[in-house]
Amino acid sequence: MSDTRQEHWDKIFATKDEEAVSWFQVRPETSLRLIRACGLPKAAGILDVGAGCSHLPDALLEEGFANIAVLDISATALARTRARLGDKGLAVRFIVADLTAWQPDLTVDLWHDRAVLHFLTQDRDRAAYADAVRQAVKPGGFVLISGFAPGGPERCSGLPVLRANQDAIAPLLGPVFDLLETFEEDHQTPSGGRQRFVFTRCQRRHG
Repeated sequence: MSDTRQEHWDKIFATKDEEAVSWFQVRPETSLRLIRACGLPKAAGILDVGAGCSHLPDALLEEGFANIAVLDISATALARTRARLGDKGLAVRFIVADLTAWQPDLTVDLWHDRAVLHFLTQDRDRAAYADAVRQAVKPGGFVLISGFAPGGPERCSGLPVLRANQDAIAPLLGPVFDLLETFEEDHQTPSGGRQRFVFTRCQRRHG
């Protein structure tokens, strides 16, 4: 695990209220719509990577999903999520890990990422990310990835990002994944600004 990367994100989550960061959403409606489109059973394994203090696990628990894991490089962020969920958090697995070095020890029906891939600007880190996806996602499982589109910010939280168009994300995963849908959408930040995101939904082939 990269201590420098971890320290950066621990500092972000230790010094800012969750409502103050640009990516905050009271309710992640677009992610929820894409998850519903996958038609998963309530017992399906769902992994939210780069979860930070996202309210996605709260919403998934409300919708009856019972096999949820959240992963982030920042232990501080996950501790805040655990505290917010209270007893409901007992049904959630919390994983502190750097995705570029993580060796998955679980398999899931859905991989969700709204916060990680666009920070991985080096080819080796993106390749490691794709390897983790292929190790973790079951045949027939889904991958939902979003990140900054070409019209989005060039930096976030003091770090450079790699913006991607609608044709760039799915090929990273390799030929065992089929692209089901992709679109761009504006996210309104808590300060009133707008950030352009691209969303993709892919499915792993059976067999």
